[in-house]
Amino acid sequence: MKIAILDKCTVTKGDVSLSEISSLGETVFYDVVPDDEIAGAIGDADAVICNKARITAEVMSKCKNLKYVGLFATGYNNIDIAYAREHGICVCNVPGYSTNAVAQMTFSFILALSGSLCDYTNSTREGGWIKSSTFSYFPFPIFELAGKTLGIFGFGNIGREVAKIGEAFHMNILVSTRTPSKCTEYECVGVEELFERADFLTLHAPLTPETERVVNEKTLSLMKSSAYLINTSRGGAVDERALARALNEERLAGAGIDVLTCEPMEKENPLRLAKNCLITPHIGWAPIETRRRLMTLVAENISAWMGGNPKNVVSK
Repeated sequence: MKIAILDKCTVTKGDVSLSEISSLGETVFYDVVPDDEIAGAIGDADAVICNKARITAEVMSKCKNLKYVGLFATGYNNIDIAYAREHGICVCNVPGYSTNAVAQMTFSFILALSGSLCDYTNSTREGGWIKSSTFSYFPFPIFELAGKTLGIFGFGNIGREVAKIGEAFHMNILVSTRTPSKCTEYECVGVEELFERADFLTLHAPLTPETERVVNEKTLSLMKSSAYLINTSRGGAVDERALARALNEERLAGAGIDVLTCEPMEKENPLRLAKNCLITPHIGWAPIETRRRLMTLVAENISAWMGGNPKNVVSK
Protein backbone atom coordinates (compact mmCIF):
# COMPACT_ATOMS: atom_id res chain seq x y z
CA MET A 1 0.00 0.00 0.00
CA LYS A 2 1.17 3.52 -0.82
CA ILE A 3 0.61 6.34 1.67
CA ALA A 4 1.11 10.04 1.01
CA ILE A 5 1.55 12.17 4.13
CA LEU A 6 0.86 15.86 3.60
CA ASP A 7 1.35 18.74 6.06
CA LYS A 8 4.18 16.92 7.86
CA CYS A 9 5.62 20.17 9.23
CA THR A 10 2.31 21.00 10.91
CA VAL A 11 2.48 17.99 13.23
CA THR A 12 6.20 17.54 13.90
CA LYS A 13 9.39 19.57 13.88
CA GLY A 14 11.37 16.36 14.35
CA ASP A 15 10.21 16.00 17.96
CA VAL A 16 7.45 13.51 17.17
CA SER A 17 7.98 10.36 15.11
CA LEU A 18 5.78 9.34 12.19
CA SER A 19 7.16 5.79 12.16
CA GLU A 20 3.91 4.21 13.40
CA ILE A 21 2.27 5.45 10.22
CA SER A 22 5.11 4.94 7.76
CA SER A 23 5.52 1.32 8.92
CA LEU A 24 2.11 0.53 7.42
CA GLY A 25 3.14 0.96 3.80
CA GLU A 26 5.34 2.64 1.22
CA THR A 27 5.25 6.24 2.41
CA VAL A 28 6.12 9.61 0.92
CA PHE A 29 6.24 12.80 3.00
CA TYR A 30 5.44 16.39 2.11
CA ASP A 31 5.27 19.60 4.08
CA VAL A 32 2.69 22.22 3.09
CA VAL A 33 1.74 21.69 -0.56
CA PRO A 34 0.06 24.42 -2.68
CA ASP A 35 -3.54 23.59 -3.58
CA ASP A 36 -2.77 23.12 -7.25
CA GLU A 37 -0.03 20.58 -6.47
CA ILE A 38 -1.92 18.38 -3.98
CA ALA A 39 -3.22 15.90 -6.56
CA GLY A 40 0.28 15.48 -7.95
CA ALA A 41 1.70 14.90 -4.48
CA ILE A 42 -0.86 12.19 -3.76
CA GLY A 43 -0.25 10.65 -7.17
CA ASP A 44 -1.07 6.92 -7.23
CA ALA A 45 -1.22 6.56 -3.44
CA ASP A 46 -3.97 4.43 -1.92
CA ALA A 47 -4.18 6.64 1.17
CA VAL A 48 -3.45 10.25 2.04
CA ILE A 49 -3.01 11.67 5.53
CA CYS A 50 -3.33 15.42 5.97
CA ASN A 51 -4.00 18.16 8.49
CA LYS A 52 -5.30 21.28 6.72
CA ALA A 53 -4.61 20.42 3.07
CA ARG A 54 -7.77 20.83 0.98
CA ILE A 55 -8.80 17.47 -0.42
CA THR A 56 -11.43 18.66 -2.87
CA ALA A 57 -13.60 16.79 -5.33
CA GLU A 58 -11.19 17.86 -8.08
CA VAL A 59 -8.21 16.45 -6.17
CA MET A 60 -9.92 13.13 -5.46
CA SER A 61 -11.13 12.81 -9.07
CA LYS A 62 -7.51 13.03 -10.28
CA CYS A 63 -6.20 10.44 -7.79
CA LYS A 64 -7.62 7.26 -9.26
CA ASN A 65 -6.12 4.90 -6.66
CA LEU A 66 -7.24 6.94 -3.65
CA LYS A 67 -9.38 4.93 -1.29
CA TYR A 68 -8.67 6.50 2.10
CA VAL A 69 -8.30 10.03 3.51
CA GLY A 70 -7.05 10.24 7.08
CA LEU A 71 -6.83 13.38 9.13
CA PHE A 72 -4.28 14.62 11.65
CA ALA A 73 -7.24 16.42 13.21
CA THR A 74 -10.76 16.21 14.55
CA GLY A 75 -12.23 18.80 12.18
CA TYR A 76 -12.75 17.76 8.55
CA ASN A 77 -14.19 20.84 6.85
CA ASN A 78 -11.20 20.78 4.43
CA ILE A 79 -12.40 17.50 2.89
CA ASP A 80 -15.21 17.24 0.33
CA ILE A 81 -17.16 14.66 2.31
CA ALA A 82 -20.01 14.44 -0.18
CA TYR A 83 -17.68 13.50 -3.05
CA ALA A 84 -15.81 11.00 -0.88
CA ARG A 85 -19.06 9.36 0.19
CA GLU A 86 -20.36 9.19 -3.37
CA HIS A 87 -17.15 7.57 -4.63
CA GLY A 88 -16.55 5.16 -1.77
CA ILE A 89 -13.50 6.93 -0.37
CA CYS A 90 -13.23 6.37 3.38
CA VAL A 91 -12.54 9.50 5.44
CA CYS A 92 -11.48 9.13 9.08
CA ASN A 93 -10.77 11.81 11.67
CA VAL A 94 -9.31 11.63 15.18
CA PRO A 95 -11.84 12.69 17.81
CA GLY A 96 -10.83 13.24 21.41
CA TYR A 97 -7.04 13.20 21.04
CA SER A 98 -6.63 16.83 22.16
CA THR A 99 -9.37 17.10 24.77
CA ASN A 100 -7.09 17.72 27.75
CA ALA A 101 -4.75 20.02 25.82
CA VAL A 102 -7.47 22.30 24.46
CA ALA A 103 -9.28 22.44 27.79
CA GLN A 104 -5.94 23.42 29.37
CA MET A 105 -5.49 26.13 26.73
CA THR A 106 -8.98 27.43 27.40
CA PHE A 107 -8.19 27.90 31.06
CA SER A 108 -4.79 29.37 30.28
CA PHE A 109 -6.71 32.20 28.62
CA ILE A 110 -9.28 32.42 31.40
CA LEU A 111 -6.62 32.60 34.10
CA ALA A 112 -4.49 35.08 32.18
CA LEU A 113 -7.47 37.37 31.60
CA SER A 114 -8.92 37.15 35.11
CA GLY A 115 -5.53 37.95 36.63
CA SER A 116 -4.35 40.48 34.00
CA LEU A 117 -1.18 38.39 33.85
CA CYS A 118 0.17 39.82 30.60
CA ASP A 119 -0.33 43.38 31.85
CA TYR A 120 1.42 42.62 35.14
CA THR A 121 4.30 40.78 33.47
CA ASN A 122 4.87 43.59 30.97
CA SER A 123 4.54 46.31 33.62
CA THR A 124 6.97 44.58 35.98
CA ARG A 125 9.50 44.12 33.18
CA GLU A 126 9.20 47.82 32.38
CA GLY A 127 9.91 48.81 36.00
CA GLY A 128 6.42 49.42 37.34
CA TRP A 129 7.00 47.46 40.55
CA ILE A 130 10.41 49.04 41.07
CA LYS A 131 8.72 52.44 41.09
CA SER A 132 5.93 51.32 43.43
CA SER A 133 5.76 52.97 46.86
CA THR A 134 4.11 49.87 48.36
CA PHE A 135 5.03 46.19 48.49
CA SER A 136 1.97 45.17 46.46
CA TYR A 137 1.28 46.82 43.14
CA PHE A 138 -2.09 46.22 41.47
CA PRO A 139 -3.09 48.82 38.86
CA PHE A 140 -4.79 46.23 36.65
CA PRO A 141 -8.04 44.39 37.51
CA ILE A 142 -7.89 40.98 39.19
CA PHE A 143 -10.90 38.90 40.15
CA GLU A 144 -11.77 35.43 41.37
CA LEU A 145 -13.36 32.85 39.10
CA ALA A 146 -15.48 31.42 41.92
CA GLY A 147 -19.09 32.41 41.43
CA LYS A 148 -18.59 33.56 37.84
CA THR A 149 -20.67 32.02 35.04
CA LEU A 150 -18.79 29.92 32.51
CA GLY A 151 -20.80 29.69 29.29
CA ILE A 152 -19.89 26.76 27.06
CA PHE A 153 -21.03 26.72 23.43
CA GLY A 154 -20.81 23.12 22.22
CA PHE A 155 -20.72 20.15 24.57
CA GLY A 156 -18.58 17.44 23.05
CA ASN A 157 -15.49 15.96 24.68
CA ILE A 158 -13.70 19.30 25.08
CA GLY A 159 -16.76 21.19 26.27
CA ARG A 160 -17.36 18.56 28.94
CA GLU A 161 -13.76 18.71 30.13
CA VAL A 162 -13.89 22.51 30.31
CA ALA A 163 -17.05 22.25 32.41
CA LYS A 164 -15.30 19.92 34.88
CA ILE A 165 -12.39 22.32 35.25
CA GLY A 166 -14.81 25.21 35.69
CA GLU A 167 -16.50 23.32 38.49
CA ALA A 168 -13.13 22.87 40.20
CA PHE A 169 -12.84 26.67 40.23
CA HIS A 170 -16.36 26.86 41.69
CA MET A 171 -17.76 28.52 38.59
CA ASN A 172 -21.40 28.31 37.58
CA ILE A 173 -21.67 26.19 34.42
CA LEU A 174 -24.05 27.12 31.62
CA VAL A 175 -24.23 25.12 28.38
CA SER A 176 -25.71 25.60 24.92
CA THR A 177 -25.73 22.44 22.82
CA ARG A 178 -27.65 21.02 19.87
CA THR A 179 -28.26 17.87 21.96
CA PRO A 180 -29.53 19.16 25.35
CA SER A 181 -30.80 15.67 26.21
CA LYS A 182 -27.14 14.63 26.61
CA CYS A 183 -26.44 17.45 29.05
CA THR A 184 -28.26 16.50 32.20
CA GLU A 185 -25.71 17.61 34.79
CA TYR A 186 -25.66 21.31 33.91
CA GLU A 187 -28.14 24.03 33.04
CA CYS A 188 -28.77 24.12 29.28
CA VAL A 189 -30.00 27.26 27.56
CA GLY A 190 -30.40 28.70 24.08
CA VAL A 191 -27.63 30.55 22.28
CA GLU A 192 -28.90 34.05 23.07
CA GLU A 193 -29.31 33.33 26.78
CA LEU A 194 -25.80 31.86 26.86
CA PHE A 195 -24.35 35.08 25.44
CA GLU A 196 -26.42 37.19 27.81
CA ARG A 197 -25.48 35.41 31.03
CA ALA A 198 -21.87 34.30 30.57
CA ASP A 199 -18.98 36.03 32.34
CA PHE A 200 -16.66 33.85 30.25
CA LEU A 201 -18.02 32.46 26.99
CA THR A 202 -15.94 29.67 25.43
CA LEU A 203 -16.52 28.05 22.04
CA HIS A 204 -16.20 24.29 21.58
CA ALA A 205 -18.38 23.44 18.59
CA PRO A 206 -17.29 22.20 15.15
CA LEU A 207 -17.43 24.67 12.28
CA THR A 208 -20.68 24.08 10.37
CA PRO A 209 -23.08 26.35 8.48
CA GLU A 210 -25.01 26.65 11.76
CA THR A 211 -22.01 27.65 13.88
CA GLU A 212 -20.19 29.85 11.35
CA ARG A 213 -19.94 33.39 12.76
CA VAL A 214 -22.08 32.51 15.75
CA VAL A 215 -20.13 35.34 17.38
CA ASN A 216 -21.34 38.39 15.46
CA GLU A 217 -22.64 41.92 15.99
CA LYS A 218 -25.97 40.66 17.28
CA THR A 219 -24.69 38.05 19.72
CA LEU A 220 -21.87 40.30 20.94
CA SER A 221 -24.44 43.00 21.70
CA LEU A 222 -26.08 40.57 24.12
CA MET A 223 -22.93 40.10 26.19
CA LYS A 224 -22.03 41.94 29.37
CA SER A 225 -19.40 44.64 28.94
CA SER A 226 -17.49 42.84 31.72
CA ALA A 227 -17.53 39.50 29.88
CA TYR A 228 -14.73 37.67 28.05
CA LEU A 229 -14.78 35.53 24.92
CA ILE A 230 -12.54 32.49 24.43
CA ASN A 231 -12.17 30.72 21.09
CA THR A 232 -10.08 27.55 20.80
CA SER A 233 -12.36 25.83 18.28
CA ARG A 234 -12.39 27.27 14.75
CA GLY A 235 -11.71 30.82 13.61
CA GLY A 236 -14.74 30.83 11.35
CA ALA A 237 -17.03 30.76 14.38
CA VAL A 238 -16.19 34.44 14.99
CA ASP A 239 -16.86 37.57 12.95
CA GLU A 240 -13.43 39.02 13.66
CA ARG A 241 -14.27 42.59 12.66
CA ALA A 242 -17.32 42.59 14.91
CA LEU A 243 -15.27 41.23 17.82
CA ALA A 244 -12.51 43.80 17.27
CA ARG A 245 -15.08 46.61 17.33
CA ALA A 246 -16.62 45.29 20.54
CA LEU A 247 -13.19 45.13 22.20
CA ASN A 248 -12.00 48.52 20.99
CA GLU A 249 -15.26 50.19 22.02
CA GLU A 250 -15.03 48.42 25.42
CA ARG A 251 -18.35 46.68 24.92
CA LEU A 252 -16.48 43.51 25.84
CA ALA A 253 -13.77 43.22 28.49
CA GLY A 254 -11.38 40.96 26.61
CA ALA A 255 -10.81 37.88 24.49
CA GLY A 256 -8.52 34.87 24.25
CA ILE A 257 -8.14 33.64 20.68
CA ASP A 258 -6.16 30.59 19.52
CA VAL A 259 -7.73 30.25 16.06
CA LEU A 260 -8.42 32.66 13.20
CA THR A 261 -10.46 32.55 10.02
CA CYS A 262 -7.31 32.81 7.92
CA GLU A 263 -4.18 31.05 9.19
CA PRO A 264 -1.34 31.94 9.32
CA MET A 265 -2.52 35.30 10.63
CA GLU A 266 -2.77 38.11 8.10
CA LYS A 267 -1.08 41.40 8.96
CA GLU A 268 -4.38 43.23 8.49
CA ASN A 269 -6.36 40.98 10.84
CA PRO A 270 -8.51 43.36 12.94
CA LEU A 271 -7.87 41.42 16.15
CA ARG A 272 -4.09 41.80 15.98
CA LEU A 273 -4.10 45.21 17.66
CA ALA A 274 -7.51 45.03 19.37
CA LYS A 275 -7.75 46.01 23.04
CA ASN A 276 -7.14 43.26 25.60
CA CYS A 277 -7.08 40.52 23.00
CA LEU A 278 -4.69 37.65 23.71
CA ILE A 279 -3.83 35.73 20.55
CA THR A 280 -1.85 32.51 20.24
CA PRO A 281 -0.95 30.78 16.94
CA HIS A 282 -3.31 27.78 16.97
CA ILE A 283 -1.34 25.84 19.57
CA GLY A 284 -4.08 24.51 21.85
CA TRP A 285 -3.71 21.03 20.34
CA ALA A 286 0.09 21.07 20.12
CA PRO A 287 1.65 19.79 23.41
CA ILE A 288 4.16 17.06 22.63
CA GLU A 289 2.17 14.41 24.50
CA THR A 290 -0.91 15.32 22.48
CA ARG A 291 0.89 15.04 19.15
CA ARG A 292 2.41 11.69 20.10
CA ARG A 293 -1.06 10.44 20.97
CA LEU A 294 -2.30 11.75 17.63
CA MET A 295 0.29 9.76 15.65
CA THR A 296 -0.73 6.56 17.40
CA LEU A 297 -4.43 7.16 16.77
CA VAL A 298 -3.89 8.05 13.10
CA ALA A 299 -1.94 4.81 12.66
CA GLU A 300 -4.70 2.86 14.41
CA ASN A 301 -7.27 4.39 12.06
CA ILE A 302 -5.29 3.27 9.01
CA SER A 303 -4.78 -0.21 10.43
CA ALA A 304 -8.49 -0.57 11.16
CA TRP A 305 -9.36 0.48 7.62
CA MET A 306 -6.77 -1.91 6.15
CA GLY A 307 -8.32 -4.69 8.24
CA GLY A 308 -11.77 -4.01 6.86
CA ASN A 309 -13.22 -2.46 10.00
CA PRO A 310 -12.64 1.28 9.71
CA LYS A 311 -13.32 3.49 12.74
CA ASN A 312 -13.90 7.19 13.23
CA VAL A 313 -15.41 7.32 9.76
CA VAL A 314 -16.96 10.65 8.80
CA SER A 315 -17.81 9.86 5.18
CA LYS A 316 -20.62 7.37 5.75
